[in-house]
Amino acid sequence: MGGLIQPAPSTEQSESNWRPILLGVGLVVIVVGAIAFFLREAPKNGNTPHPYAANIKLSDLKMSAAENFVGASVTYLDGTVTNSGDKTLTHAIVHVTFKDSLGQIVQTEDIPLHVLQTGGPYPEAVDLSNSPLAPGQSKPFRLTFEHVSNDWNHEYPALQITDVSVK
Repeated sequence: MGGLIQPAPSTEQSESNWRPILLGVGLVVIVVGAIAFFLREAPKNGNTPHPYAANIKLSDLKMSAAENFVGASVTYLDGTVTNSGDKTLTHAIVHVTFKDSLGQIVQTEDIPLHVLQTGGPYPEAVDLSNSPLAPGQSKPFRLTFEHVSNDWNHEYPALQITDVSVK
């Protein structure tokens, strides 16, 4: 039978068990922080379009919707793109802004501009790198939206060319 007076358990042993655990957790936090710091992307400045973007004109806009083979609705924005500059356009990104009935933004998307080529029974949307737009040339284009917000006011969205590649 033990007595009422027993020696207290050693606190040195419990402290020494925590030291390697805390060092390990600290090391993991430092490594994860360093990885996050070095792999972060520089913020893109989406407010300033490429200087050549002023030479790209989008006109004759028409919107349509269709159902794809799985039953989802797809929205198309077709029109004409004109290169009024002196360089060949090989890539362009369009910043599209959809608004609601109160004029508030409900959806924004950055979509690559695809031109339409007629090589078969239906026009095919291809990237500008496959069908560049020469200076002074116009071609039909198509922007495809897999989903548009239900709050959209069904008016034409605001379009702005933000990123351009020329040669």
